[in-house]
Amino acid sequence: MKIRPLHDRVVVRRSEEETTTAGGIVLPGSAAEKPNRGEVVAVGPGRTLNNGDVQAPSVKVGDKVLFGQYAGSNTVKIDGDELLIMQESEIYGVLED
Repeated sequence: MKIRPLHDRVVVRRSEEETTTAGGIVLPGSAAEKPNRGEVVAVGPGRTLNNGDVQAPSVKVGDKVLFGQYAGSNTVKIDGDELLIMQESEIYGVLED
């Protein structure tokens, strides 16, 4: 199944949770923080401006992005994947190599 977000919404697959700290301590599932990084899976056509023009999104499918802890409070499960749906403005930036 595919998802096509509307307007300026972005669908992100959250990165895997870290199970150990930098010091090597293993964290149980309940203590581990949810990662604030992910990969863009789908992007809407863009935001409609007051004059009727559509502003194209700044991210594209495949981008690795950084977002806030509470961004994408709307989660959906599609084909067993848990995906976040957020507005493009909730994304802090694109991670580059």
